[in-house]
Amino acid sequence: MNLLNKIIVKIVELLPKKIVKIFAQKYIAGEEITDAINLVKSLNAKGILATVDVLGEAIKNKDEAENAFRQCMSVYDAIEENNLKANLSIKPTQLGLGIDEDFAYGLISTLAKRAKEMNNFLRIDMENSPYTDLTFRLYNKLRSEFNGSVGVVVQAYLKRTFDDVIELTKSDSNFRLCKGIYVEPASIAYKDRQQIRDNFIKVLRYLLENNVYVGIATHDDYLISESYNLIKELNIPTDRFEFQMLLGVREDLRDKINRDGYKIRIYVPFGKDWYAYSIRRLKENNRIAGYIFANLFSFKKQIR
Repeated sequence: MNLLNKIIVKIVELLPKKIVKIFAQKYIAGEEITDAINLVKSLNAKGILATVDVLGEAIKNKDEAENAFRQCMSVYDAIEENNLKANLSIKPTQLGLGIDEDFAYGLISTLAKRAKEMNNFLRIDMENSPYTDLTFRLYNKLRSEFNGSVGVVVQAYLKRTFDDVIELTKSDSNFRLCKGIYVEPASIAYKDRQQIRDNFIKVLRYLLENNVYVGIATHDDYLISESYNLIKELNIPTDRFEFQMLLGVREDLRDKINRDGYKIRIYVPFGKDWYAYSIRRLKENNRIAGYIFANLFSFKKQIR
């Protein structure tokens, strides 16, 4: 199946954008902030939370970073004006971390200040390994000033993650725990699926046992089942964790978690860079191609 998924990725790259958009729209709110607002409202009506992401990363200059910053600020404005049950997720490189660390901190700290002022939250996404230490350094500076209003992401496939979590939890922390999607060398990342799962649960147990708030970000039935077991075993209150998933992926599982009485938050991306985002996610995790494969057949049936 892995080979088939890789072939599908190659085929998708050759398709016209208007065709790609047919299946991509399930995974992206749209190009405009109004699209994200409307989608978040529909999720909130079902009792589901959201985290909004302005698409785009690894910008080339400070002007692009400042443009991304303005779009991020507009998300907070929209959340406040529409009383949305949502927060903001950002990619640090989109705000200049790969260009100038101090410049990026200036922009991101302003977002964190806005989040704190409106009693909201800023999630700092984790990117690939060249930015791991930079991102943790950024997070440490932010939480010293905006404690309770910022959180970071840790990735279970990185061999360093458990040690990172121990170090980061010496001070008050808030994490999103995910498997990880970027392609990394075997020297720093687990490649075996069960090893990644085992490390995910090891990290999750540590966080729950130490009363650290965690977003359990996965679509993996096994990990969700094991998370349920841990929550029950440790008698963790429901206000100490939440589940998180990508928009358009495993909606059946999303709804089950919601029915089970647990908080569930959906990652809602929007923006003009939807195409690059779609192709990147395919290249970095070609298992998603399986979902696209099903959607392509569904589309074919619709146009018959």
